[in-house]
Amino acid sequence: MAAYLLRRLLLVIPTLFGIIAINFAVIQFAPGGPVDEMIAQLRGHGVMSSRMTGSSSDVGGPGSYRAGRGLDPHVIADIKRTFGFDKPPLTRFLDMVGGYLRFEFGRSIFRDQTVWHLVLQRLPVSVSLGLWSTLLIYLISIPLGIAKAVRDGSRFDLASSAVVLVGYAVPSFLFAILLVVIFAGGSFFNWFPLRGLTSDGAASWSFGARVMDYAWHMVLPTIAIVASGFASLTMLTKNCFLEEIHKQYTITARAKGASEQRVLYGHVFRNAMLLIVAGFPQAFISILFTSQLLVEIVFSLDGLGLLGFQAAIQRDYPVMFGTLYIFTLLGLLLQIVGDTLYTLVDPRIDFEARR
Repeated sequence: MAAYLLRRLLLVIPTLFGIIAINFAVIQFAPGGPVDEMIAQLRGHGVMSSRMTGSSSDVGGPGSYRAGRGLDPHVIADIKRTFGFDKPPLTRFLDMVGGYLRFEFGRSIFRDQTVWHLVLQRLPVSVSLGLWSTLLIYLISIPLGIAKAVRDGSRFDLASSAVVLVGYAVPSFLFAILLVVIFAGGSFFNWFPLRGLTSDGAASWSFGARVMDYAWHMVLPTIAIVASGFASLTMLTKNCFLEEIHKQYTITARAKGASEQRVLYGHVFRNAMLLIVAGFPQAFISILFTSQLLVEIVFSLDGLGLLGFQAAIQRDYPVMFGTLYIFTLLGLLLQIVGDTLYTLVDPRIDFEARR
């Protein structure tokens, strides 16, 4: 197992390099950029005016900046030099990779803060949503999936399938909007706060009061993510248990007089939970980085999803590529953790023996 883990860790390096290289190459052909954004601001326009130009900060010379028409070419050259766009793309890419090897991601172009500071500042929000949502999804989906498998075809199975279908069909941000309308001062009740993870002045409260305030703020965004995220795991759990329940070893266990509880939790559970438990790290990283952007926007939560979205809109390249590097690295490492969990759940699995 140690040799397998070492190979996987070494494979992380070229994978990271390839992902960053592909995204860097694609961004060279995307319209707009920090230079266009700064030029648009100098001319008194916002983000959208630079997008309307259809120009690229990395293609062509100063004459290609349509947003800069009427400005002194020397001003445009100074702006390009300030942002480092006076260098060829290959040189900028190699400089960026060299910094990433030292975990130096530079400073945000428009926020005047380091990328590390921005990420660490917003990490508690995203980790809070991702962690609690993932735990609740597992706590709901696994018992529900087992119950559906045991009662396959019953009224309970059909009724719960209707709930699961709603979870499949309705995205998390629509649940979020519905919760705001009903419970956060929309049209009915004003029971929960609409923005942030803490109330004003909460820093001076007692520890217990701060915990309750934090939980109070987490209720609606967590429900929004869980409501649309439990469906797939519920059906995966049900299908895994159904497959195991009808295998020969369960029939043999019943024939030997084992109780249904003994068969279900002593034999079936461990085999059926293999994919589910091992998939926990990937489920967490998926919710953390892909499932909560719009939920963060609806509830005004300043997390990593919103940070990445704003960086993409502004073409804040240091933040874009820095967060991409961090997210990708975490995703690759958590995949290795998932493989390790396979061997913990079922010691019969031996990755080193595979050919």
